[in-house]
Amino acid sequence: MPEFLTLLPPQESLDKLLRNIPDPKLATETIDTISAIGRVIATDLLAPHALPEFPRSTVDGFAVKAADTYGASDSLPAYLNLIGECPMGATPDLVIKPTTTAIIHTGGMLPEGADAVVMLEYTQQTVDDEMEILRAVADGENVINIGEDVAEGALIKPKGSVIRPAEVGGLMALGFTQVEVAVRPKVGIISSGDEVIHPAERPQPGQVRDINSYTLASLVEKTGGEAVRYGIVADKMDAMLVAIAKALAECEMVLITAGSSASARDMTAAAIDQLGEPGVLVHGVNTRPGKPTILGVCDGKAVIGLPGNPVSALVNGYVFVVPLVRRLLGQSVEMVQPSVRAKLTVNIPSQAGREDWIPIKLTETAEKSYLAKPIFGKSNLIFTLVGADGLLKIAPDATGLSAGEMVEVLLV
Repeated sequence: MPEFLTLLPPQESLDKLLRNIPDPKLATETIDTISAIGRVIATDLLAPHALPEFPRSTVDGFAVKAADTYGASDSLPAYLNLIGECPMGATPDLVIKPTTTAIIHTGGMLPEGADAVVMLEYTQQTVDDEMEILRAVADGENVINIGEDVAEGALIKPKGSVIRPAEVGGLMALGFTQVEVAVRPKVGIISSGDEVIHPAERPQPGQVRDINSYTLASLVEKTGGEAVRYGIVADKMDAMLVAIAKALAECEMVLITAGSSASARDMTAAAIDQLGEPGVLVHGVNTRPGKPTILGVCDGKAVIGLPGNPVSALVNGYVFVVPLVRRLLGQSVEMVQPSVRAKLTVNIPSQAGREDWIPIKLTETAEKSYLAKPIFGKSNLIFTLVGADGLLKIAPDATGLSAGEMVEVLLV
């Protein structure tokens, strides 16, 4: 087992862990599209037909030949003969010939011969069968053509994409009432420590309520996994071995909170080494918070020991847990993290060679820009994150940031 506090940079630590995990075998299931929000698409989705399948009007108005309207204005309108109305939900049985027009509604199918639509407000009826056109339109104006939204056979969403409300609508528009998605990988979560109690209990002196298994479970679920909590395990090696072994048998990955520091009572690393090969790969990451983080693999499954301090556990959850869940879902471990640019309000010191993560409170200015105010606090104070809008990463090659600098704040 590597010696504790031989610290590795976070990215190097993650890369080492990923190299020791085999490529996941992606399990899939088919579910109703309406229930698929937040799920990961398991196969490339191709459009079975063009969308729209027929030319449609985008406005209420009159279907025309655009050339018949050229030069039309309020003072010199064009005059067209009204020959009927295009029905909604059916193919029009009329043909637009030169100097003729027909009523059409938003979403209605363009009749044969028409190539544009004049908006209703730019027309005026003179007699029963004659319309004044008060503005010219170009060929294709106010019309959606066949395949303009999606061409037949086009890739509409690649494998690994997350289904959002827009995707639900798009899939329904193409007749995908069901969709094949990745099965949510199960992530076992174990809290350890004689001092840790269930949140429903009233802590006695020296006791603390379990925070980490709930914040980490929420992070796993938000990323697309299924969190399985195994409760609180006492500081006994036998109990720890039983709990981790059970979680490994039932889940694709295991998280253990607390038990990762150098204390003689802490047994996480020893337990990981006993439960599968190659065991502990990294024991200590050069980051703040979360230095005493353990990364291991037991017979192909990742086991991560996170610090007991709530801020350390959650921040390192973003750094290590999120990429692993994404990998199990068949996604890239890299993800686009929503962020904003903001002006730092105070100086922030940092130690060269260490990656620092700072909770940030954002304030909008009168000029619609943002100020980034650091929330300084110890890593066992969960409300430093509760009050934060995002996290600021200070790279290892920096010795701090100065007030007034523009920084990138990752929204969480």
